[in-house]
Amino acid sequence: MRLMVIAAREDYRLLVGKHVEIEWPHAVVVEHALGTDPAIDQHFAAAGFDAVIITAGPPTAAATNLALKLAAKPEFAPILLLLFEDAPDPDPAPLPGIQRLYGRKLDRERLVKAIKTASAEHRQAIAMLRASPDYDNRYRFGSVMIRGHRCIQQIGSGGMCKIYLAESERAGILVVLKVFSQVPDVSERFVGFDRFLQEYEIVASLKHKNIVQIYDLGIADDHAYIAMEHFAAGDLRERMKQPMVPEMALEFLEQIASALDAIHSVGVLHRDLKPGNVMLRVDGSLCLIDFGLAKANEMEASLTGSREIFGTPYYMSPEQGHAETVDARSDLYSLGVVYYEMLIGRKPFTGATAMEVIYKHKRADLPEIAPQFSKYEGLLRRLLAKSPAGRFQSADELLTAISALKSTT
Repeated sequence: MRLMVIAAREDYRLLVGKHVEIEWPHAVVVEHALGTDPAIDQHFAAAGFDAVIITAGPPTAAATNLALKLAAKPEFAPILLLLFEDAPDPDPAPLPGIQRLYGRKLDRERLVKAIKTASAEHRQAIAMLRASPDYDNRYRFGSVMIRGHRCIQQIGSGGMCKIYLAESERAGILVVLKVFSQVPDVSERFVGFDRFLQEYEIVASLKHKNIVQIYDLGIADDHAYIAMEHFAAGDLRERMKQPMVPEMALEFLEQIASALDAIHSVGVLHRDLKPGNVMLRVDGSLCLIDFGLAKANEMEASLTGSREIFGTPYYMSPEQGHAETVDARSDLYSLGVVYYEMLIGRKPFTGATAMEVIYKHKRADLPEIAPQFSKYEGLLRRLLAKSPAGRFQSADELLTAISALKSTT
């Protein structure tokens, strides 16, 4: 039994969960806190749940309206509307796709019966869908069939991957699905595939609030895929199109530095830090993604040639742009460029060509810092020092400096 329980009050969610657990000890109950968790996405259909239980006490109009909105979605799971109030007299007209349960106290017997009824209806509806000739198309990502993930739409592509928005029936949430172009023969030396798998291994091993969450890795139709956290709020690149106060820029700098501290602590470099690889959650927090160019230090020889250049020129450190040896201080330089752009509103170095930008990172002086940013100038100049020796030597050292600067505000 898989159920989603939606309620604003924690005690309501816990109460329903306890009664479900008594009847089905191994049930999976996913809670959604109204008003705290991100709003339910318009594409979400609760396909992996036997039923969705919405519960509320008086006033119950908002819960009823939510139930009606969700029930109107095609193929949405059956909804139980559990309302802690006396039933109206006369009984209200039935609502399609919704069972209403009234009462000032929860009646477990009625709840269990309603869940069983909803679950049976849902399984019957799914069986009918499976008989449809178009049923398999919901799990098709281009030419690849990935069961358990309902395809919503393609949202991007890269040299090695196509990127989709999908609903994970197992996780019960929307995810970003990165589908690799193919699984190479094991006898081939395919560097791109090594990096793809390494992205998963790096991120899945880290549990950090500012690092993307990975849900699944698999192989389907000779293609590899990764299912990861979906960010409905977009990326830092879009956020930077709007003015940002210095305090927010410093807060964002601290969150990204914290993520870098975590990955550096396990011997991994990101090597492609840029605003497009920093995502925003609905609660305003930041999250570092896209470790496709990340590299475990000890794997350098096996994954890259000695003179290859990876990354985005606007955000490259001087040593990275010239294919010299890089370490954690290179990521800190890239972070410095992102911070400069957040704080001042433009990139420190631009040019007509990539090579011109790379040259400026190595040779050009940092543009003069306007007086209104003088408080942050020391931080900027140290992050953007040409020589790694002149920068912060670790993300932890940077975090200490940020903390000290915030204490003077």
